[in-house]
Amino acid sequence: MQVDMRVLELLSSKMCHDLISPVSAINNGVELIEDIGGSVVEEAMKLIGDSAGHASRRLRLFRMAYGRAGGEEGLAAKDIKLLADQYMAGGKVTLNWPDDQPSQLVAAHPGFLKVLLNFIIMAEEVLAYGGAASLRGVDAVDEIGCRLEIVGRSAQLAPHLQAALEGTAPISELTPRSIQSYVTGRFAANFNLKLKYDQSIPDRLDLCLFAGEAAGISKPL
Repeated sequence: MQVDMRVLELLSSKMCHDLISPVSAINNGVELIEDIGGSVVEEAMKLIGDSAGHASRRLRLFRMAYGRAGGEEGLAAKDIKLLADQYMAGGKVTLNWPDDQPSQLVAAHPGFLKVLLNFIIMAEEVLAYGGAASLRGVDAVDEIGCRLEIVGRSAQLAPHLQAALEGTAPISELTPRSIQSYVTGRFAANFNLKLKYDQSIPDRLDLCLFAGEAAGISKPL
């Protein structure tokens, strides 16, 4: 999969933006200790510890969602689930990922778990006001995979995000807001996975991923 330089730049900007807050909080905690000392050490150390944990969780998930490691064979679904649970912990979005999902058959498909992690990142971005994301299995006659139900205020993809996900948006028009949708769609296509989305229900976005089919993106479900 060839990647345009602008895509790399936007993805790097997004990652840096997501890490600035916890890293800055670590720095603020250190400055508190240096400037005030004794009376705030306990409070500052808690701030440093919480923020370091937050940054670490994001880095671990980004490594699997964007890096080569996420597309390697032999990944365990339970390990990817743990990454996702930790990533969402303490945030505004509640993640419901049952232990039996995804099935072993689809989880073994190269890139399937990687794209699921990108779904999780999309859910966090879509649910700016908070909400819930729930993973469900899909086992139809000709489609086997997972559905991520994203529910909350304004849980919809704006037209420019739809175009980014479908790969029809010109790269020159991509922004830090749309880059996540774009790379999610491109990862799915690269691993020959079929992606569907539906937002016919207000305040709900469904993202589905299927293994064993020709790559493509379609709507509605």
